[in-house]
Amino acid sequence: MKRIFAAAVCVGLALVLPALADEAPFDVVIRGGTVYDGTGSPGRRADVGIRGDRIDAVGDLSKSQAARVVDAKGMAVAPGFVNMLSWSTESLIVDGRSQSELRQGITTQIFGEGFSMGPLNERLRKFLESQQTDFHYEMPWTTLAEYLAYLEKRGISQNVASYIGATTLRAYTVGFDKRAPTPKELDEMRELVRREMEGGALGIGSALIYAPGNYATTEELIELCKVAAKYQGKYISHMRSEADGLLEAVDELIRISREAGLPAEIYHLKAAGEANWPKMDKVIARVEEARRQGLKVSANMYLYTAGGTSLDACVPPWAHDGGNDAMIGRLKDPGTRAKIAGQMRQPGDGWENICLLTGSPSRVLVAAVGPEAMKPLQGKTLAEIAKQRGKDPVEVAIDLVVESNATVGALFFLMSEDNVKKEITLPWVSFGSDADSQAPEGVFLKSSPHPRAYGNFSRVLGKYVREEKLLSLAEAVRKLSGLPASNLGLDRRGLLQPGMFADVVVFDPATIGDRATYEKPQQYSVGVRDVFVNGVHVLRDGEPTGARAGRALRGPGARKG
Repeated sequence: MKRIFAAAVCVGLALVLPALADEAPFDVVIRGGTVYDGTGSPGRRADVGIRGDRIDAVGDLSKSQAARVVDAKGMAVAPGFVNMLSWSTESLIVDGRSQSELRQGITTQIFGEGFSMGPLNERLRKFLESQQTDFHYEMPWTTLAEYLAYLEKRGISQNVASYIGATTLRAYTVGFDKRAPTPKELDEMRELVRREMEGGALGIGSALIYAPGNYATTEELIELCKVAAKYQGKYISHMRSEADGLLEAVDELIRISREAGLPAEIYHLKAAGEANWPKMDKVIARVEEARRQGLKVSANMYLYTAGGTSLDACVPPWAHDGGNDAMIGRLKDPGTRAKIAGQMRQPGDGWENICLLTGSPSRVLVAAVGPEAMKPLQGKTLAEIAKQRGKDPVEVAIDLVVESNATVGALFFLMSEDNVKKEITLPWVSFGSDADSQAPEGVFLKSSPHPRAYGNFSRVLGKYVREEKLLSLAEAVRKLSGLPASNLGLDRRGLLQPGMFADVVVFDPATIGDRATYEKPQQYSVGVRDVFVNGVHVLRDGEPTGARAGRALRGPGARKG
């Protein structure tokens, strides 16, 4: 009888305890908003309850108690946005608030386009030191995982994760020389991939128009990706061409996906140069055919017709052989310089002549320069600087590379707005800023960034959803959150559902939008009111709280423990 009674009591407790747990106060309830859960389902009026770092409930919580209530009436409530291509690797060391991105609703930043912050050896440390301009920092890490942990320990407002840069792997083992790795070096590269994947890397990221990354063959990349595939890794690529060889570059990416057995993604989908704009339909057809065949191929994009990269990208790849010092030496040698200048005036033969693809030096805008003495050139076009100096634009471009030790960043007007609109509607395309996080203050005022640093994500929701109605709000939220999180294999991120990590953005669909322009890029977006990262309020009423709740996220193949 005692045993029966005891069993009954236990059953009773089992029935009562969950009810008691349900009645316990939430840490936060976001009340009365329209919830877009990241799946693409239509928005619905609901409350979101947060306990600790997780979403605990979504529904009618009007009778529930909470330590804090956020009134979201008239607002949209969505999963935090994922920036598929961030260059905040250095800026987060300088300023962990990441204001330009936080104010757009971004809660997770993804690194690794070709170059990653690990693994490092002395050669790579010296290279990174030589490239420091406005941002100065120490490097107390060796592996990529250690770098991400370093950011988390310093304190950052958003989550971070990274691919392993294929360029980094090559520079670590082969150096900056234009040659194939030896069998021993290739084995070393494979071992580096294995270690970093076990440490939590997302996969392999390549940048195949820049030296020394473009020295890698397709076969070399396949071998690296085969190792990443064993750890559920992905391949993501700034393809070998975005212009004359665009279709062939897409074929290469699809081949790598197929032969290495892993998902593949195209960085910043585009067709560069007016003659190549009509190729976008064929690019889309190739990707969609690969997807019909069962390959997981996707892409991300930014929403501007200008790209941004280093001015030395206009120098042919062979001149980069051996690294920056070797390139600068060639540019200083009169005979070699003349040869380089001649090639810069002609369409690229097997390389992306990015300056020529713009169609005019007036469509190349100097945005960021390392040396203080050259800062006045920021905001001027290559044509304006050439007129000011009384020299040919190609010669001036070479001069700027030499004078700055290859630390000139420029904007190149290359793309078609019609293609931007076409790409944005594709269900397999997500978004990336291809920029670092900024703030219109302090050290950030020393350079003039691409407006995408301040506006790419809010531009989706303002210009293309509300104003041009190219996407529904529900579908845009999916492409900003659930789609990239799923493609990356992020653990319990990207959806507003019970059990998911509480990365949440509250924004006003009627006012959200970008304000940054090419002329005045350092202007925050508007319309994002509140952001939670891992359950912590990091943006309240449009202003940072100072909380540093961001975490270093690990890929699905990371070693446990």
